[in-house]
Amino acid sequence: MQHPVLGLILGLVAVLHQSQAIMFRLQPNMQKCLKDEMQGNQIVAGEYEITGAPGQKISYVVRDSKGHILSQNEDINKGKFSFTSEVYDTFEICFISHVSPTHRGVDQDVSLDIKKGIETKSYEGIGEAAKLKPLEVDLKRLEDLSDAIVQDFALMRKREEEMRDTNESTNSRVLFFSIFSMCCLLGLATWQVLYLRRYFIAKKLI
Repeated sequence: MQHPVLGLILGLVAVLHQSQAIMFRLQPNMQKCLKDEMQGNQIVAGEYEITGAPGQKISYVVRDSKGHILSQNEDINKGKFSFTSEVYDTFEICFISHVSPTHRGVDQDVSLDIKKGIETKSYEGIGEAAKLKPLEVDLKRLEDLSDAIVQDFALMRKREEEMRDTNESTNSRVLFFSIFSMCCLLGLATWQVLYLRRYFIAKKLI
């Protein structure tokens, strides 16, 4: 029996790492792409289901930011896919509709559920394989969730530092550009004054 306090902690921590199903409508002979992030050495698993339509086929392809294909399949209606990321990157999954010229296309509903990292683990299977007690399985799940949250915070801190460095670098460049612009304006104003003075002297106006 799961301890109530431990169950509450698991519930609160799981809120931060819960997967959400996405549903959208795909128009005939069109494609719909979705982007998401993935950490290094992380398993990404997805499950999809598509409403059928006569004379229409749908395919999907998953690519990273460099265009490398991570997973793909054609003529799909229901299934799963998974891949492992090597480094931190963003991936894009596109669903493409193909309609026969002899058929009038109709919209199709696509349901997609993507899980990453510990969300892909089956702790029931791990517990059975290792002969763990239910409380030990919950503790293992809590440990993995805590590690994942720590990694997320470390990644957020790294991004914040990178953004701060970029912001400081941009501010320095803007400052130098402003000083350079002021020097140019002062130089131009001085040149105009000297030019007009010589002009007025040459015309004997002063």
